[in-house]
Amino acid sequence: MTTRRDFLASAGAAAASNLLAATPKRPNVIMIYCDDLGYGDLGCYGSKIRTTNIDRMASEGVRFTNFNSADPVCSPSRAALLTGRYPTRVGVPRVLFPQDKEGLNLDETTMAQMLKARGYSTMCIGKWHLGRPDAYLPTSRGFDGYFGIPYSNDMTPRVLLHNTEVVEQPATLETLTPRYTEQALQFIGANKTKPFFLYLPHTYPHIPLGASARFRGKSPEGIYGDVVEEVDWSVGQILGALKQNGLESNTLVMFSSDNGPWYQGSPGKLRGRKNTTYEGGVREPFIARWPGQIPRGRVCGGLGSMLDVFPTVARLCGGEPTSKPLDGIDIWPMLSGQKETMDRDVLLYFDNWDLQCARSMNWKLHIARHNTAAYAPAPPGGRHSFTLPRPELYDLANDPDESYDVAAENPQVVARIQSRIEELLKTFPEPVRAAWDEAQERKANPAMPAGAYPSAPPKR
Repeated sequence: MTTRRDFLASAGAAAASNLLAATPKRPNVIMIYCDDLGYGDLGCYGSKIRTTNIDRMASEGVRFTNFNSADPVCSPSRAALLTGRYPTRVGVPRVLFPQDKEGLNLDETTMAQMLKARGYSTMCIGKWHLGRPDAYLPTSRGFDGYFGIPYSNDMTPRVLLHNTEVVEQPATLETLTPRYTEQALQFIGANKTKPFFLYLPHTYPHIPLGASARFRGKSPEGIYGDVVEEVDWSVGQILGALKQNGLESNTLVMFSSDNGPWYQGSPGKLRGRKNTTYEGGVREPFIARWPGQIPRGRVCGGLGSMLDVFPTVARLCGGEPTSKPLDGIDIWPMLSGQKETMDRDVLLYFDNWDLQCARSMNWKLHIARHNTAAYAPAPPGGRHSFTLPRPELYDLANDPDESYDVAAENPQVVARIQSRIEELLKTFPEPVRAAWDEAQERKANPAMPAGAYPSAPPKR
């Protein structure tokens, strides 16, 4: 006998299946990516900052409450987004600087390259931060065009590039968001009759902050609020352009941030900020909108990662991701409402080459920590990652701000995650394994001088 509950469950599954089956083969893809925007910096996540357009995007799509960056700083997070692989696998374990001669490994396949092979027009507008030499710039990594600052706006020389040519130096901070937006609208209009991928990594709200005259001094939350509200305006312009060009029903728009807030901004009620692997440093706002394909007004608590964007887009667009194994998973079932959560492997969180913690669904195990915060003066002997005397385990379902260590009450969970860490690290490049061995050695011998470990990883 079929019960009412069985009928509703089967009907829901059929509806989700039909939604999945109706997915167009090649949607347009827009990824809007902020810099240092905190989990608590949007209205729909509890902020007082006015973000009406982003909030509307959430009401018309899905908003994730448990979506994590792959790293707590800029360059590694972007490398993970564009490759679906851990940044320590792809040559970007730390923040890159203008003087660096390398960047994202040239043998890695980016999301732009994957989509370009499928006939997509591709454009990157904003902060790149995956290598400054021409061979590492967007125009060499699958993007037809580029307009933006190739690294953070606090780095010098602060150049504005069009493709590979410097068109302004120093770049005018107050005009960046409107100029990025203008470029984005031009790209959408020029490619409305064919599939396109627009990657819009905003410069803001990374410091130093700059807002145009239209927004400067208008937010009750100060210059930080001005900057976020101008980014929100930009989102509204892009959504408006999709509607004007009849592209709403065939365009997946995603919005997120690379890591937690730095000196300004809010991590919400989470512990930690940028540069830390506590939730405040890695949990991000993530919103996805695709009318007719993503149900309206959903809030999803399932675990997602920036590593998942690449494989999800590849699945939707029929692309061949890469010959190399991906670390992310296809989360379209969560985006489309087919599933609320998805089982996945343990997620690892690094600081440079150093493994800091691991997450298994709602369990998070901290196993190491640096002896000083990033960007702080290094102590005598240098900055080192030390394995904690005892791992710290947090139940994020009941303790999202990581206040109560429950390792002692859950030894089997600790042992299971530690065992998986050991297995996963065998698949990583040598510098990761060397850093792990050095951290273990320092646990046994905290007084070990800098560089004493024979296989210490190279300084990058």
